[in-house]
Amino acid sequence: MLATLFSHALFGLDGELVTVEVDIRHGMPGIDIVGLPDSSVREAKERVRVAIRNSGFGFPQERILVSLAPAGVRKGGAAFDLPIALGILNASGQISLPAPNILILGELNLSGKVRPVHGVISAVEAGLKAGFRYFLVPLENISEAQILGQGSVYGIEDLAQATVLLNSNFKSGLGPDHVLGFKQDEEPPLNCGDFKDLKGHLKLRRVLEIAVAGRHHLLLFGPPGSGKTMSVRRLPSILPELALSEALEVTRIHSVAGLLKDGKLIRRPPFRMPHHSASLEGIIGGGRSCRPGEVSLAHRGVLFLDEAPEFRKGLLQALREPIEQEIVTLVRAEQKLSFPSSFQLVLTANPCPCGNLGRSEHICMCSHEEINRYWRRLGQALLDRIDLRLPVQPVPSYELALTKNESSAEISQRIKKAVAIQQERYSQEKFSRNGQIPSGLLEKYCPLDERLVQLLAQAAQKLSLSSRAFHSIIKIARTIADLEASDKINREHILEAIQYRRYGDDNFFWQQA
Repeated sequence: MLATLFSHALFGLDGELVTVEVDIRHGMPGIDIVGLPDSSVREAKERVRVAIRNSGFGFPQERILVSLAPAGVRKGGAAFDLPIALGILNASGQISLPAPNILILGELNLSGKVRPVHGVISAVEAGLKAGFRYFLVPLENISEAQILGQGSVYGIEDLAQATVLLNSNFKSGLGPDHVLGFKQDEEPPLNCGDFKDLKGHLKLRRVLEIAVAGRHHLLLFGPPGSGKTMSVRRLPSILPELALSEALEVTRIHSVAGLLKDGKLIRRPPFRMPHHSASLEGIIGGGRSCRPGEVSLAHRGVLFLDEAPEFRKGLLQALREPIEQEIVTLVRAEQKLSFPSSFQLVLTANPCPCGNLGRSEHICMCSHEEINRYWRRLGQALLDRIDLRLPVQPVPSYELALTKNESSAEISQRIKKAVAIQQERYSQEKFSRNGQIPSGLLEKYCPLDERLVQLLAQAAQKLSLSSRAFHSIIKIARTIADLEASDKINREHILEAIQYRRYGDDNFFWQQA
C-alpha cells in the first residue's frame, strides 16, 4: 500500500514543500530513504522504528521505501520523523489519512514524544500558499505556527495523539488552536540600562539619537573607559518598535536559525553583539547547513562590533556588500540561498592598539606603523560607508557627579516622532528611513537651495569627501531636520552633519581627532 503525506524542507528563508511517499512491499525487513536525505534524515529510520513500537503500534516486518520528493532537493533536519512514522502506519493499514491537504512537521523521541523543530513559520507560510488547510506541528511550536493567523493548527504532543487526530478526521477532543491575535514578547528590551545612567557626553548622546532616528551607520573611537561600549549597549532602550511587516521578517529569520523564544512575534529590533573571534560564516552566514549569520539576525536592528579593529580584516571587508545591497547571497556547490540583511552597523575602536594615545597622564608606546596598521584593518572602503563618526573622551569627574541627563523614554519619544515623519514620507518607497535613501532619490526627498549646495561643495573639497560621503551628509542633515520636525533642511542642519562626517575620509582617525 502506498501512503502520501506532505512536509517541508528548510533551506534558506523559504524552503520547499516535500512530498513524503511511503511504500511497503515484500522483502527483507528494513527501511530505505531516498531523495537526497542528509545524515539526520537517514537516521530517522531508527528513531521512527522505536517510536512506533513504544507508541503501541506494530512495526511492519517488510521492506519499506520512503521517497522524499522533489528528489533533486537536499533534505536536512529531523522534521521528517513524524510524517515518515505516520506514513508507515498508514501504509500498513493501522491508521487512515482523512485529508490530502495536511502539512506535518515534527521530530520524534524514542518514546514517541514529538520534539520542536526549526523554521515552522516558513513551513506554514509555504503550506498556506500551496492551499494547505491543516497543520500538525510539535506542541512547543504551536505559538510560532499561529503567528500568520491562518489555517487550522494542531499542536501534537506525541505520535499516539497524532494518530487519534487523523483517525477521527480531526473530530477528536483535540481542537485546532485558532489564533486570537499576534503573541508578542512582553519582556523588557534586554538588560541594557537607561541613558540617564550615561553622565555627560552630550555630543555622544546627540549622535546616538541621530543614528537611531535615521538608521545611520556609526563609528565611535576613543580611549578605554570613555563610555563607548556603555553608551551603545543602551541603544535597545531607544530603538523604535518594528512595524508588523518588519516583525514578521525578523521572526522568520530567527525561527529558521532556531533562536525564536517561546514562538512569539518579535516586535523589538534585534541587537546583535558578536565576539571579535567570530568566524566569517558566523557573521555573514553559511556553514554546512547555510544558517543565517549575524548580519541577517540583526535585520531591522543593530549589529554592534565592539573593538572593531580586533575583528579579522577579511570579515570586516565582507560587510560591505550586505550594507550596500541589504541582502546576503550564499552560493554553495548545490544551492544558492539569500537572506535579508538590512541592519544598522555600529563600530567602536580605540585610537591605537594600546588605547593610550591622546590620554593625559598615560604613555602610548605604539609606533606610527603599528597605529596605521591598526586602522587599516577597517579599510577605507568600509569606513566610507559609515555615516557618523565621533571621537569620544572620558568625562571629567565633576561632570560624573553633577550632570543629570535625559532618560531613554524621553529620547525615545523624539525618535518615534522622527521615524513617523520618515515612514509617511517614504510610504510609496521600498525603504523607510533616511539612511536608506538611494542616491538617485536624494534630490527628490532632500532638496537643497543653491547656498547649501555651495556650502556642501566647499566642505567636500576641504575634507576630500567621496561622493558617498557627500550623500551621507545630506541624509544626516535630513534626519536632524526630522528630529526638529522641520520640513526643510537648513544651514544649521548641514553644518552639524558635516561635523559628524569630517573624521577619517582623507586620513587616519588618530591623526585628526
